[in-house]
Amino acid sequence: MTLMDAKEFDFARARRRRLLISTIIFVILMIAFLAWNFRYWPEEKIVDRFFDALQNKQYETAYGIWFHDPDWQQHKEKYGQYPYNEFYQDWGPGGEWGLIKSHRVYASGTPKGGGSGVIVEVIVNDRSEHARVWVQKNDKTLTFSPY
Repeated sequence: MTLMDAKEFDFARARRRRLLISTIIFVILMIAFLAWNFRYWPEEKIVDRFFDALQNKQYETAYGIWFHDPDWQQHKEKYGQYPYNEFYQDWGPGGEWGLIKSHRVYASGTPKGGGSGVIVEVIVNDRSEHARVWVQKNDKTLTFSPY
């Protein structure tokens, strides 16, 4: 085969190849974008469930979400460091946030130095001051944000 016997250039095939490569790159970039934007979605969902329970005045359910243990009443002694009555004082109608009528997850992120958890910021009752809750990544327990 010599240079004079080479096949004619197929413009349609080259166009299809460029389109396929462009589509693959676009899909990869879109997946990366979505993965980055929703990287804290599990933690945000837990905090949203917690505030849903508070809004519906289901304080015992909220306490179970706080410790990621729906059967917390079977072993109350395990949670002596933050007993239910203190939790109710903090998050109940007489707590800092009062009776929760509305909430919306505003933002989430990790501290600058990394860390073992995620800070989820929540707008409660349309107040300008936001509630900040720390979600431990490994066991999905909640606590007050140290930041």
